[in-house]
Amino acid sequence: GPAAGRALESLLGTARAALLRGFARGLRDAWDAGGAAGGSPGELSLGPVPDKSRRAEVHRAVRQEFPFLLTATAGSGIVVKANADYGELRRLVTERETSGFFRFLDAKLENSTFSFEPDANKEHRKAVHHFINRRFGKLVETKSFTVTDGSEQANMSIMVRFREKSWSRKRPAGGFQEKQDLYTAFTLQKENLETLEAIGFLAAELGVLPSDFSYTGIKDKKAITYQPMVVKKVTPERLKEIGSKMENKGMRIYNIHSACQHLRLGQLKGNHFDIVVRDLKHHSHDSSADLKERISEAMENVERKGFVNYYGPQRFGQGQNVQTDQIGLALLNEKMVKAVKLFFTPEDTDDPVNNAKRYFLQTEDAKGALVMLPEFKAREKMLLRALNRYGVNHEGCTKGWLSIPHSMRIFYVHAYCSKIWNEAASYRLNIYGSKVVEGDLVFSEEKDESVSLNDKVHVVTASEESVNKYSINQVVLPMVGHSIKYPTNKVGQWYHERLSKDELQMCKFRVSPLQLNIPGCYRPILKNVQNLSYFLESSEEGIEDNHMNESKVSLHISFDLDPSCYATVCLREIMKCDF
Repeated sequence: GPAAGRALESLLGTARAALLRGFARGLRDAWDAGGAAGGSPGELSLGPVPDKSRRAEVHRAVRQEFPFLLTATAGSGIVVKANADYGELRRLVTERETSGFFRFLDAKLENSTFSFEPDANKEHRKAVHHFINRRFGKLVETKSFTVTDGSEQANMSIMVRFREKSWSRKRPAGGFQEKQDLYTAFTLQKENLETLEAIGFLAAELGVLPSDFSYTGIKDKKAITYQPMVVKKVTPERLKEIGSKMENKGMRIYNIHSACQHLRLGQLKGNHFDIVVRDLKHHSHDSSADLKERISEAMENVERKGFVNYYGPQRFGQGQNVQTDQIGLALLNEKMVKAVKLFFTPEDTDDPVNNAKRYFLQTEDAKGALVMLPEFKAREKMLLRALNRYGVNHEGCTKGWLSIPHSMRIFYVHAYCSKIWNEAASYRLNIYGSKVVEGDLVFSEEKDESVSLNDKVHVVTASEESVNKYSINQVVLPMVGHSIKYPTNKVGQWYHERLSKDELQMCKFRVSPLQLNIPGCYRPILKNVQNLSYFLESSEEGIEDNHMNESKVSLHISFDLDPSCYATVCLREIMKCDF
């Protein structure tokens, strides 16, 4: 630009600056005539520049005005020559894109990105990807994103950004992590959306990857939920700009502010729930009981005794043709193709998502299915892009699973582990009831963080059973994994038989091809509800003579639960029914 031009005049003098421009013009003319970089003028000496800091300024100014030139120090002078990489990329994309890309590379601005123009030609995009990864793969990474033009026609664009490790190598020993990384925290409100679907919408709108979002847990789809999130490489101002667009998709964004680090799954103190149960009715076998008394009794029971700490049905995709635990089992058995086909099993409905899944299973045409899918289906699109590139075989499906963020991959395996835990809890309570017996596992209240998780878990002895040393509230069951111990009674034997049934008797709970590591953990059999309160509301005549018109009455319940406890399970205990 003009500023760079003036800088060159100032640094080199008028004569040498003119010489440089003539050299650059000759090089461009040679390229325009169809010559390769090697067939153009060799190199030009800019003469001596003795001062080191001034030489650095010359290097910078030349590359900014002429991104197609390379500069090198020769003794105390500077020589310039054609940038062969620029010439090669110029043959793949437009001059404007090539120039913009090399200026982006040279500027090395933290958290910056560069996007090529939308390109519908997959083979052409692949050539651009390959070129950038071959020449600059250690410095930058590329990703294709769907973009929509004014006619709402979906298209693909390649985005480039610097790899994180390329910045970390430049950090001084003292570290300036806060300066290097950009994090923005916010509260996400969503309704009728999965957490991962919501992240897909946000990522597409902000031009970042779904893996740039961190959160403490996954919230229900069929509820109005609020949860903290942190997004990387996005400023608070940029996040505020998309607020109105997100409201059209069932989301609202609150409490936007800068943060200094990401969130981690499980980094949560608990959850608060406000629930309304409408149109209350007796159970058919209990129709003579007074409804108000039954509700009071149920509330007192759950508050006093707690509830079995099952994972809720939403953990497994309640009502779906294929549940998430089935996909997790296939991944643990390293049956990658089976896991993909389970993942794409459609529901019995006629809508764009399920039609795309149905089409893929019938044809294995990943490219065709990709066009049919809505943009917000981030997981499905990531998998299909990889399958289109690598094929629907074991290797291709492995690469497909690797293409989605780690938190999404491990979600399915954790669902399987959760299912086994639920079955183990039912078995344990069925054979031993609420009595703590020899071989049970109990969790120590040891606060010392240096003590390992397994050392905090104690196996109940026969003498401890005889004196009733422990209560059922202290008993834990293991979530299967490679670093846990099992009960030494019939429950431990049950675990081994149950895993053998799923061909996991030799499973090490490490799926190396997918970079999955499942150490396991321990979960209390029972949990207590905190801060429970409720009231009844009648829509018409209210409550007369201590009796209610049951079809007109709603129950409002509020309570708090520890992390990873399910309100649906607590509610099932109160209502004594499945839903």
